[in-house]
Amino acid sequence: MERTAPETTGARLSRPQRFARRIRLARADLAIATGYLALAVLVLSGQWRHPRDGYLIKSGQDQTMWEWFFAVTAHNVANLRNPLGTNLQNFPDGVNMMANTAMFGVGVPLTPITLLFGPTVTFVLVLTLGLFGTAFAWYWLFSRYLVESKLAAAVGGLFCGFAPAMISHANAHPNFVVLLLLPLIAGQILRMARRAENEGGPRPFGRRIRDAVTLGLLVTMQIALGEEPLLIFALSFGLFGLVYYLHRPRIGLRVLRGIAPAVGLAALITVVLTGVPLWWQFFGPQSYRMIDHGPMGNDLKALAQFPSESLGGMISPGQNVAINPTEENSYFGWPLLLLVTVTAVLLWRELAVRAVCAVIVSFTLLSLGPSLMFGRGDTGFALPWKWFEHVPLLNSVLESRFTMAAVPAIAVILTLASQRALDFWRESASDWRPLAWFGALVLALVPLTPTILPVVQRSPTPAFFADGTVHQYVSNGSVVIVPPPIPAGARPLLWQADADFSFALAGGYFVGPTGTDKKGRYGPEIRPTASLLMKAQKSNRFPAIDDATRAQALTDLRYWHADVLVLPPTDNSGVLRNTVNQLLGFQGQKVNGVWVWDVRGIV
Repeated sequence: MERTAPETTGARLSRPQRFARRIRLARADLAIATGYLALAVLVLSGQWRHPRDGYLIKSGQDQTMWEWFFAVTAHNVANLRNPLGTNLQNFPDGVNMMANTAMFGVGVPLTPITLLFGPTVTFVLVLTLGLFGTAFAWYWLFSRYLVESKLAAAVGGLFCGFAPAMISHANAHPNFVVLLLLPLIAGQILRMARRAENEGGPRPFGRRIRDAVTLGLLVTMQIALGEEPLLIFALSFGLFGLVYYLHRPRIGLRVLRGIAPAVGLAALITVVLTGVPLWWQFFGPQSYRMIDHGPMGNDLKALAQFPSESLGGMISPGQNVAINPTEENSYFGWPLLLLVTVTAVLLWRELAVRAVCAVIVSFTLLSLGPSLMFGRGDTGFALPWKWFEHVPLLNSVLESRFTMAAVPAIAVILTLASQRALDFWRESASDWRPLAWFGALVLALVPLTPTILPVVQRSPTPAFFADGTVHQYVSNGSVVIVPPPIPAGARPLLWQADADFSFALAGGYFVGPTGTDKKGRYGPEIRPTASLLMKAQKSNRFPAIDDATRAQALTDLRYWHADVLVLPPTDNSGVLRNTVNQLLGFQGQKVNGVWVWDVRGIV
């Protein structure tokens, strides 16, 4: 895989000949990219087979939320509306899209795909290209800056792109799957650091400007894809650089002086390009200061267990200690942990190995949360996160996700060890060490081989919304689904998208502020009438309704600017219908398979 095509001599090549030559020279890159892409398609093949009505069952309601994000972004772009905020859900207060990880970096350029084929196609396309692109970008970084062997680099890229955390997030979180810009940012900083290390004098002004512009644009684009992964990457890459130069402080200071001007200018460029969106995110309408997730650390058992969506998880499932099926952020499996530990000891003289070990240990400790959990039981042992959980920005990160910083760090160790094994093989074909290494590598990685993510078919959109009948009942107000959508039941968001966003929704699935301290929460503040309807559905019992309850219902309808209440086919619909009849004082009508209460006359 490392052989390259011979240089062509003689007459000047034509454009097709030059293109063919580049293809020959890059055939290893192409072969590896093809393998990554094929694996990404295989993992998501269940969704690809049903691109319109398929649903990744482990996503909970997150797939619905992300599809809505992509759909409303395309709608706003097509209609030349501000994409940073919308009142199409949570009417009339609206939603701050910048504060909801809407991923404008893919949502805006993929607007034609969304408009032509629907948001589900955009969703699965983003996930597929995210797995493939992340793997290939790390492979590119390793093959250009870490090792000579492309086979060794391919091992590292494979682990980065298809690690258990990546597969887990591929169920529902594109912002933690599309990570291909992070290795490009690392590559740009490494390129600047190498120049500063090798060039003693001041660098040319033009080169500094080019470096700053490149770095600033990369960071800007990553902000448009996901800020939380960027924060975790920045902290871990900073720790890596600090430990790497700790044994060479003079060189480290030279590098710091050399890259500081370009990094500072890149930061300024980033602030200029992202100033308005970031202001909107932190100070605009429906912005919030932080999200109090509660304890969200990794369980210690999760580090050594196999992920649920893997061969090892099928054969040897462990105790379910993950926060939810989309947050299996550690789950490295005991064979890989054992292999990485032994390999790190054997390669300890390598500065890069020492640096990545510091990242693995530090960020794994942070990911365990404020108190050590083992088998879902709290041991009472305090951990470092308790000193960081109140730091601004960090306090909105799910601490479990800090383990994702260990993924490229582990990949560095696997890549360097693979390169060392191949070097031994070149020296002697009979050397037993390469065979031992690659045998151990296979035993460690095969149990982590991802399986096809499970998909179910979701029910179709009610005809009342799909055929446009809803238009007859809306006059610049909102549609109130009975009960209003919340994060646990967000399906109406896609009914709205299927109706081409011709109406606004009360309630929804988003992150917004609550209270005077503007602390973030998932979903809307639950109005009394919404709470009444949800309790009636859950208990399947008709609630007590008096004049005060009816007055409160009217107040809530006026708050929502309600035009119509709609009861779709759902659990315990009989109790819900009778409840709404009693609240409003008149009977609903059945229209296109749903019950409808036109309240424009009383609201």
